[in-house]
Amino acid sequence: MNEEVFRVAEHFVSINGEGRRAGQLAYFIRFAGCNLKCDYCDTMWANEKDVECEEFTEELLYDMIVNSGINNITLTGGEPLLQPGMKSLLKVLRTERKLRIEIETNGSIDIEPFFSEQEDFIEDNVSFTLDYKTSASKMENHMCLHNYEIVRNSDVVKFVVGSKQDLDTAADIIKRFGLIDKDCGIYLSPCFGKIEPHEIVDYIVENKLNNINVQLQLHKYIWNPDMRGV
Repeated sequence: MNEEVFRVAEHFVSINGEGRRAGQLAYFIRFAGCNLKCDYCDTMWANEKDVECEEFTEELLYDMIVNSGINNITLTGGEPLLQPGMKSLLKVLRTERKLRIEIETNGSIDIEPFFSEQEDFIEDNVSFTLDYKTSASKMENHMCLHNYEIVRNSDVVKFVVGSKQDLDTAADIIKRFGLIDKDCGIYLSPCFGKIEPHEIVDYIVENKLNNINVQLQLHKYIWNPDMRGV
């Protein structure tokens, strides 16, 4: 196995708060460090250079995941694709076909190098929840637009929106890159304190946006929004 060391800020079992498997049991591994600084980030603590974290080898991480007894595995951050050994880790996790690996990535890093090397007829058990950072994040100019050209039907594109302008941006990206035709998951989530959920629904109705999902973060309603490890 690869000898790279992974910096992990926390790992825990909970339910998925968002995405296609919202409400389902999942094992979360939150990697330390991020290349962006979104205005609304709710895990900024994990992005600090001096954040307290554990270091794991690929072998140990693999064993933890396989022996967890959990089928849904969420690799998050920070930005998980910044970890030097991520390609190698994904390669070995792809051999565990019972696992469903979800990578939450911020949209600034090209995801194509992390795709499976297997033939297309073998369904990949690794999927990407790919952000598009709207103006609410103040990071929109960092987006890797190639990602939205190559996103697959097993992946998700997520927009956190805080205004009518952000909704217009999301609608433009969805149309420009043909995301509905790609049959990927498309999710709109409100930026807390910036926009009301009903405003997103009203926009979808007004613009007849089929196959779009409005989603609230379940874990922020079940627990305190600032609570870690949930």
